[in-house]
Amino acid sequence: MSRYTGPRVKRMRALGIDLPGLSRKSMWNRPYPPGVHGPKSARRRKMSDFKKQLLEKQKLRFNYGLNEGQFMRLYREAVHSKDPSGDKLLELLERRLDNFVFRAGFAPTIPAARQLVCHGHFLVNGKRLDIPSYRVREGDVVSLRERSQNLAAVDASLEDVRIVRPDWIEFDEGKKTATAKALPKPDSVPFPLEIDLVIEYYSKRL
Repeated sequence: MSRYTGPRVKRMRALGIDLPGLSRKSMWNRPYPPGVHGPKSARRRKMSDFKKQLLEKQKLRFNYGLNEGQFMRLYREAVHSKDPSGDKLLELLERRLDNFVFRAGFAPTIPAARQLVCHGHFLVNGKRLDIPSYRVREGDVVSLRERSQNLAAVDASLEDVRIVRPDWIEFDEGKKTATAKALPKPDSVPFPLEIDLVIEYYSKRL
């Protein structure tokens, strides 16, 4: 499955949760699943275990903007690490450069952050880097290129940061730099999630 490019609020309504990485908009103006039956469709029958697992997995996939192949590769890496699989998977997702740029406040969403990274607007430890999947390490310093310092889109995002920067990111407003002062913890994910259900979903598919 390719990366999702359709209506974002509609997707959040289907999942029943706001995903800050996917959109700045909220689903709560219409807090029920999309469809011709409107609010009546919210009266669902009891969900199966499979559907619960699928919904939790989709929350992560759509928030971080990964296709199924990318997500599966991260899961395999997490499973083969020495850390608990769920904790490691969340750490790997949070450490992506596009997510780091978003969480630092440089961009309003992860798709916007990915575009900025791909266009080469950011430096990591002083070197230009245009790979959204780059994995930020402890001590890495992310900054804007000199000629990107006054980008209107970045300035607008920094003036209206809507979610709190996580503890593992230290931001210098004067220099417009963000430093990874630690590795992200599982509670860094900015929305409710049952990670054990995600692990159960993929454990049956390896």
